[in-house]
Amino acid sequence: MPSKPAGTLYRGREGMWSWVAHRITGVGIFFFLLVHVLDTALVRVSPEAYNEVIGTYKNPIVGLLEVGLVAAILFHAFNGVRLILIDFWAKGPRYQRQLMIGVGVLWFVLFVPFVIRHLTHVFGG
Repeated sequence: MPSKPAGTLYRGREGMWSWVAHRITGVGIFFFLLVHVLDTALVRVSPEAYNEVIGTYKNPIVGLLEVGLVAAILFHAFNGVRLILIDFWAKGPRYQRQLMIGVGVLWFVLFVPFVIRHLTHVFGG
């Protein structure tokens, strides 16, 4: 009986899912940067309008969105290093699963303390 194929480098395994997550986080970061540049540019037009817009960001919903932004940035950065290793290190594709686990561990180790501290500020005053 033929065995089920293990997949290619990027189809159906951790390579594919990290590819999808890398694209999603990249698009999310892009849109954040677009909004950030636009609201920062507002200071040249009207400092009062800029202060008003920045004031609307000081609420729990935006605080939670900031958690998502940091999660996306951390994953995108570490996964980008993983992709560089896979592309430019001859043994990189062989260690794709271990590299993905490393991305997850680094992400978790840095993200959890941030979330605790940040949410304390957002909800604790």
